[in-house]
Amino acid sequence: MTKPQYYIGLMSGTSMDGVDAVLVDFAAGVPAFVAAHSEPIPPHILANLQQLCAPANNEINRVGQTDRHVGQLFAKAVNALLEQTGLNSTEIIAIGSHGQTVRHMPNLDPGFTLQIGDANTIAIETGIDVIADFRRKDIALGGQGAPLVPAFHQQVFSQPELDRVILNIGGIANITFLSGDGETVIGFDTGPGNTLMDAFIQQEKQLGYDENGDWARSGEVHKGLLSQLLSHSYFEMSYPKSTGRELFNNDWLSQQLANFSQIEPQDIQATLLDFTCYSIANDIRRLTSTGEVIVCGGGALNQALMARLTQILENHKVTTTQSLNIDPKWVEGIAFAWLATRFNHRQTGNLPAVTGASRRAVLGCLYPAN
Repeated sequence: MTKPQYYIGLMSGTSMDGVDAVLVDFAAGVPAFVAAHSEPIPPHILANLQQLCAPANNEINRVGQTDRHVGQLFAKAVNALLEQTGLNSTEIIAIGSHGQTVRHMPNLDPGFTLQIGDANTIAIETGIDVIADFRRKDIALGGQGAPLVPAFHQQVFSQPELDRVILNIGGIANITFLSGDGETVIGFDTGPGNTLMDAFIQQEKQLGYDENGDWARSGEVHKGLLSQLLSHSYFEMSYPKSTGRELFNNDWLSQQLANFSQIEPQDIQATLLDFTCYSIANDIRRLTSTGEVIVCGGGALNQALMARLTQILENHKVTTTQSLNIDPKWVEGIAFAWLATRFNHRQTGNLPAVTGASRRAVLGCLYPAN
């Protein structure tokens, strides 16, 4: 029997709804999901993360302490996963940690991206080598540093003679177009995923997210507001491009709603759901008129969002990665375990056609446990 080759992928996305630790076995040469654990982000850490997403006073102290706190939280998620599976830390080759993005500004001069979650802390508190800081090499090469998952999507999801779009809906949505000829890969952030819907229901109902999209489903879309939201200049930018909370956030949404004070809250939520769906669908239809759209990320669990996407993309077959026997919740965690294996084998992890980097590169840095 082949000895397992275990890696753990750690992911916390722009939704900031928790830390996912995903155990993956690469013994067969392709990633095989084994188990996963999600660790909620405590309120005090979440508050600091949200503050760090916008300029403020005393940022250096806050980023330094939050970096350690997030590292401890990531380690807690790993240790809980080990306990759940009965594995020892010595059985894990390495952890691939994405970190928590608090600022993503690739279009400044010079551009930068910042993910926190101290990898040294994770290594010490788990006893496992950590590979982290995956994005900044691509930035140094003139790229966006995002999205990085298209290279993983290409290896796992490409299908001969079939155009596929892999759609990840987290806080921000991103797509990977995989052509049936096996040669063309295009990937970029389309814009908001769950982030504005989550923020608005938190503001109005003190809920973390709109379960199944039920609140959005109870409202009616306001065409004028939808048209204004879709007029954002980001949607006219050519790819490579990437975005985050720096662009689509509460302050921006408040500005957009300033002239629509008469709209009922549930109608705003319905409009935000359509905004996400149309901003995604418009880009998909520019890339391919038919084919499969396979959804992963938290948005795949939003029934109203999935139904609306299916309706808008009437010439595409819309499904989730569950149809390929991969739980939509764990795809990104698996991807960062995969990036850790790429680092260990000195294999490249970025696609310059996607990020805009000047060349392919081995991504990440090693933080040994010993």
